[in-house]
Parts: sequence; C-alpha cells; structure tokens
Amino acid sequence: MELDQALQTFLMESRELLEAMEESLLGLESAPDDPDAINAIFRAAHTIKGSGGLFGLDGIVAFTHVVENVLDRVRAGEAAVNGELIALLLSCRDHIGMLVEQVAAGSAARPDKETEATGIMLLNQLKAYQAGVQERPLVPAAAPSRPQATVLPQPGGAVESGHWHISLRFGQDVLRNGMDPLAFIRYLGNMGEITHVITLPDAMPPSPEMDPESCYLGFEIDFCGDNVDKAAIEGVFEFVRDDCTLRILPPHSRIEEYIQFIAGLPEDKIRLGELLVECGSLTRKELDEALRVQETLRAGCGQEAAPMLGDILVEQGVVPPELVDAALGKQKLAREHKVQESKLIRIQADKLDQLINLVGEMVIAGAATSLLAQRNRDPALHEATSTLSRLVEEIRDSALQLRMVQIGETFNRFNRVVRDVSKELGKDIGLAISGAETELDKSVVEKIGDPLMHLVRNSMDHGIEKAETRMKRGKPAKGTVHLNAYHESGSIVVEVGDDGGGLNREKIFAKALEKGLITASQTLSDQEVYGLIFEAGFSTAEAVTNLSGRGVGMDVVRRNIEALRGTVEIASREGAGTTVKIRLPLTLAIIDGFLMGVGSASYVVPLDLVMECIELGEAERREIRESHYINLRGTVLPFIRLRDRFRERGKAGRRENIVVVQYAGQKAGLVVDELMGEFQAVIKPLGKLFGNLKGISGSTILGSGEVALILDVPALIQRAVNQETQLLAS
Repeated sequence: MELDQALQTFLMESRELLEAMEESLLGLESAPDDPDAINAIFRAAHTIKGSGGLFGLDGIVAFTHVVENVLDRVRAGEAAVNGELIALLLSCRDHIGMLVEQVAAGSAARPDKETEATGIMLLNQLKAYQAGVQERPLVPAAAPSRPQATVLPQPGGAVESGHWHISLRFGQDVLRNGMDPLAFIRYLGNMGEITHVITLPDAMPPSPEMDPESCYLGFEIDFCGDNVDKAAIEGVFEFVRDDCTLRILPPHSRIEEYIQFIAGLPEDKIRLGELLVECGSLTRKELDEALRVQETLRAGCGQEAAPMLGDILVEQGVVPPELVDAALGKQKLAREHKVQESKLIRIQADKLDQLINLVGEMVIAGAATSLLAQRNRDPALHEATSTLSRLVEEIRDSALQLRMVQIGETFNRFNRVVRDVSKELGKDIGLAISGAETELDKSVVEKIGDPLMHLVRNSMDHGIEKAETRMKRGKPAKGTVHLNAYHESGSIVVEVGDDGGGLNREKIFAKALEKGLITASQTLSDQEVYGLIFEAGFSTAEAVTNLSGRGVGMDVVRRNIEALRGTVEIASREGAGTTVKIRLPLTLAIIDGFLMGVGSASYVVPLDLVMECIELGEAERREIRESHYINLRGTVLPFIRLRDRFRERGKAGRRENIVVVQYAGQKAGLVVDELMGEFQAVIKPLGKLFGNLKGISGSTILGSGEVALILDVPALIQRAVNQETQLLAS
C-alpha cells in the first residue's frame, strides 16, 4: 500500500516536473543563454531519472540518462542551444511523459511498439549531440619563467591557469613502507601531461642528521588532463594516501564549472559536504578528514567554539572559498525549499470532493436547524443556531477555497500549443497571458481545457493572417493570441482574443443563409450573427485542414460551456481582431443564493447577481399587467413573470416583487410573490431527464426538506431582452 502511494507521488511529481521542463524549454527559444532555464531543465530530468530508479523503471531511467547527458553538455557550453535542439528536447519531454503515463496505466514492464520506436528514433538523434560535440578546450598554461609562478597558493586562493595544481608532501616513512614516490608521479603522467614540477627540499635536515631510508621531499605539480576529475587524481595516490599530505586545486575554469554544477543540483541535499562531494570539488576522503578535524576541535573547545566545516576546508586548502560560498548559497535555497515543501500537503481529489459533499450536507442540516429554532421561538436556541450557521459558512468557504486553483497553470500549457501550431501553419504567432493569478474551482479548470484548446487553435487558423497580409495592413508580422481571466459579478470571465482579421459579417450571414439556419428576411444584430458560428456544422473555411474546416469544434465549445452553467459571446471588429468571452460560475458546489417564492414553489438565484428588490404597489401592478417592462428610475427594465414562465398554478400572493438581476452588463427583472432572503444553496444536478429544461440550472434542498430550483439567470435575462427587442420591433 505504501509503495503504491509512493508511486502515485512519483507520477504526480513527474507530471509537474515535465510541465516545468516544457515551460523552460519554450523560454529558451527567446533566451537561449538563460542559465536558470537550462539548470531547471537539467534538474527536472535529473530528478525524474533518480526517482524512476527507486521504482526500477529502467526504461525511464535509461532514456532520461541520455537526455541528461546532452543537457549536461549544454550546461557546460559544449552544445549550442538552437531551434533544432529545443525541438528535439521537447520531443524527448513528450516521450518521457508517455513513459510516465504508461507506468500510471500499469504497463511499466515494456512500452508498446510505437512508443519504443519513438524512443529509438529520439536516441539516435541525441547521439549527434553526444558524440558530435568536441570537448571544451582547456586553457593552455604559459611556461613559467620563475619557479615562484607554480608555488602552491595560500589557502583560499585560486589557480588562475587552466591546469590542476597538486601540492604533494611525502611522509618520512614512505620509502620504508616499500613505496617509490617517483613512481606515483610517473603514473600521474600516464593520465595526462605534467607541465611543470618543482621539487621542494625545505624539509631536508642537515647532512649529519639525514637518514638515507627517510624521504624529505615535496613536490608542486602542474597537471593537464582531459576528462580527469579530482577523485581520479586522488586515486593515483591511493596506496600512499596515509603516508603523504595531498592538496589538489582545480583549474580556474573548473571552479566555474563546479559553481554551475552546484547551482544545478536538485534541492534535496542540504549538507555542505554532500554538495561539494556531489559537484566533484571535494573527495569523500577529504570530507572525512575535515569532519575528523572538526570533531577533534569540538571535543577540545566545545560545540559552539568549533569552526564550521567550510572554514576548515578552506584553511586546509582543499576547496577554494568561492566553492564554499556557492555551496552555502545552495544550502540556503535547499533549506527554503524544504520549508516550502513542509507547508504543502498532497491530497487526492476524490477525498476533497467527499469533504465538499459533507460540507454541503452540513449546510442543509444547519438550515433545517435554523428553521426549527424559528418555529419554536426559543431565543437561546435561535442564538445557538445563528452561531452554528456562521461557523458552517466559514467551514464552507474554507473547504471551497481548497478547491480553488489559479488558471495560470492552464494558460501556460498553451505556450507549447501556440508554438507547434504556428510552425504547422507557417505563421509567426506569440501568446500573451494576463490574469494568470485568477482563481476558480478545480473542477471548472479541468473542464475548460478542451473549449480553450478549440478557441486558441481557431484563432490561429482563422483569425491571424499570414505575415505578408498583416504587413500590407500595417500590422506587425508577428500575430498574437491573448488569454485573459478576471472576476466580474460573482463569475469568472475567460477571454481568448487575437489581433487578426476579425469576423466577416456578410460571409457568416451568407453561409448561415445557405445552410438554412436563418431566413433572408431576418434582421440580426452583429452579436447574433457572430453567434451563428457556434451552430453545429457551421464553417466558413474554404478548405479542410488538420486544424479546421469540418464545422466541428465551436458547437462543442458552446455545449461544454453551457454544461458548466456558463455563457459564451463574441466581440469582433473586421481587420482588428476577435475576442471570445466565456463567463463561468466560480464554483459548481455551494453558492450564496437569494431565495424567492412563487405560489407553492421556491426558486434560488446567485446572490452576486442580485442588484436590488422592488415591491410593487397595486397601481404599479395594474400598470404593468399587460407589459413586459417597467420604468426603473428613467431606464427601461424588461422583466419575466416566473409564474407565467414556469406555469405555476399555486395561489398568488397579495403582493408582487421584482428582483433585479444583472449578468454580463445586462439587467432584467424577475417578478415573484415572496422575498425569502439569503440562503446557502448546495447545488444538485437535475439529471439527464431535465437536461433540456430552459431557465433552470440545478436544484437545492431547503431546510424543510423541500426542493428549490436554481434559476439560470443568463438564459432568463437573454429571454427578457429578446422579448423587449421583439416588442420594440413590432
């Protein structure tokens, strides 16, 4: 069970890392030398490879290892970042994602033939970036004119040449132990080139005191070797390590590599020594020796007075101070990352949905308790239920907030879509995102992805012109697709726009006339004409392509949006561009509603849409009895009698009220018998049987156990406006 949970965590983290990897790769197209983006891509691949190895996912590990090698060359400046490499790495990212999804589907043992063939093809392409790139040349060191030029620098210094500098002091007993010091130096020469050696006889005693079996010599060596790291050099002196003092300083250029490597390490190591060993600037033996010295000093002077490990390493001369500073900076970032991780907790979506359902039932039970308190007229009970209702409301808001996510994550996925589709169309198109921090219910986010995909692709194919056409019209050659989101009147508005050629009203009208969607005698507003593109099978494309022309897509957009209790509208100006505006409810679970009574029935509208309530006197009732509008402070307000709209046969009340609602800048009135006040409505779906019921978007349960219908305010407003338009036209 624990293994399954760990695997699920791996899958979720891999998906997040792949999304971050894609975002960074797309960012490299505009900034190919961005080290932060390159390091982020490397870290993502490195983490996926390491985590995959824990679960024995050899396919993921093997493929990602090759990708990591190429990325390592990119980090080292040995492979240039260009469009071809970015496209290849994007394909590799997609392939890793496919392997991850196959693991999620339970087929981790062996990928299918198509996936396997894709992997082989990508590996062959990656070989060119592995074998076809020359090693970065080492900086040649000038021959020193004076011995002082090669003397070991003081602790904390750096080697300015392109050579390794090895400071070697043999112990006096090395000869007695059967070791030949010169043999080790000759062996070092087999690994590369010893460019300079200085023999230091400073430990030589006076002649009478010399012991012919003792060694008193030391050496300062400049060494140049391809593909040689610090551990390999230390390995040369493995058998004499206990009989010598060895200090190895890397070339100045290698120090820069170490600093970059430290910056690119995954933020799961927070120990200074581990960071330095991981990057290769410190060997395990050097770390053990420094830790032993630190432990000795702690025993002698106490825990607080003992020097820090970094100070010991610098004092011993085994690590330059620049690397210690870089490791300390990385250590700080790692600690912050750990603290941030501790603030977050992953939870399964179905558990969160269950919590929301329980909160909904608690809201209903709280309403029943409040109703009971009112009937009994017990002040103490009424006060207790009021407190309970307030707490339930706070719990409801907190629970719903858990499901709120920023829409920016959904928007960012379209960077890849715009890039790929623009290349397919042969157009230069960019994506502009605003309002990414706008939050909405996670269930809404999941269901809005497909409609947005249709709209973005449609804008790129139909909306934005070719570069030469744009330049003739005085526009920049590069087109832009805009994604924007913001809150308005208790709803979230998502806009998909472009700066293309706009919609051709006459062409749409003619096509709709040809298909029999309208008649030639009809008078339609621009908004109504543009709305015809959402009809099934409607298309003005002159040719069928992979992207459009079959009349499938825009009707799906409207159907999916309406299924979310939302609306879609179009604003367009020919030659300037088109904007599709989607309005959606903030949540699909629980809303603050306004309860109204009509006869024996109860209705609810979202409280955010209610502007005001007007009580009608007897004279006003007679005045508007035969009309469908009222004069509201000098403006015409169309209204709908809910009694007539839903054929309510219950007894009419002695009074009538108009509830003024507003949506998308339009106002209308709802004539009801009774105003019953605010109400927390737990939205329940109506079911397939009532799927085509106009004007109703859902239901809720009252405290009395009765069912109240939730009104579809946008549909009712549109009906009222249409009625008024027809009356004025007749």
